[in-house]
Amino acid sequence: MEEGEVQGEVRFSTAGAMKKGSFIIIDSVACRVTDTQTSKPGKHGHAKIRITAVGILDEKKRELVCPAHDNVNAPIIEKRTAQVLSVSGDTANIMDSESFETFDLNIPEELKADVVEGCSVLYWIITGTKVMKQLKSE
Repeated sequence: MEEGEVQGEVRFSTAGAMKKGSFIIIDSVACRVTDTQTSKPGKHGHAKIRITAVGILDEKKRELVCPAHDNVNAPIIEKRTAQVLSVSGDTANIMDSESFETFDLNIPEELKADVVEGCSVLYWIITGTKVMKQLKSE
């Protein structure tokens, strides 16, 4: 596979190309890279890279150590807008602004006070999972 090549909802990249803020899949979980450390190659070896990342959905810290030239998976994150149709407890029924598809999303704790009927929200589709990320200003 070539760098940047897409397969399904993932694209391939080299471990050495990962920078702070990049997205990577570690242990089948989409994560945001928080730190990278590269060790120098030995006499007959290859440079190794230690990638520290935090899960986008579960906020758990994960690490990956591999040769810098190895291929790693990076999730394709689709960022979409939607309008809130109704709110029921911790769940909002929303309609996608482009496809007009309606579905329910959990409201994150930090947005519960602000998500009301009729407002616009930004949501992400990460490896098939839809997550509400922020309120969209009009």
